[in-house]
Amino acid sequence: MHIIGRISQTAAALWILNVWFNRFNKDTGYRGGDATNMREEFEEYGLSENQMYAVGATKVGLAVLMLIGLFVPKLVRPASIGLASFMLGAIGMHIKVGDPIKRAMPAISVLTLSSVSALTAEQRS
Repeated sequence: MHIIGRISQTAAALWILNVWFNRFNKDTGYRGGDATNMREEFEEYGLSENQMYAVGATKVGLAVLMLIGLFVPKLVRPASIGLASFMLGAIGMHIKVGDPIKRAMPAISVLTLSSVSALTAEQRS
């Protein structure tokens, strides 16, 4: 389980960093509602630009903590649980705007990866 946990931890963290730094202004086909970029997606959900930046900063911070957790294992579980919680919120937002399940698949994937990371973290501490 050790290697599966580390792979899940790293994959979830890198996925989040990719979304917030490389795909922020891109239409990915997974955006909520009719959005074509991150700003429009948060508008679809009824959230403000400030909320978008707060969510982004928190997700990026949790992702960075998960990567640091490769060297400081005690950070892994809380960061992974935090990220999993945000992914539950993301899935809820997709449901709120009536998206098909396909659009929530990235959030479901990161939820799964961060959950596996959290569940295996104790064995690595």
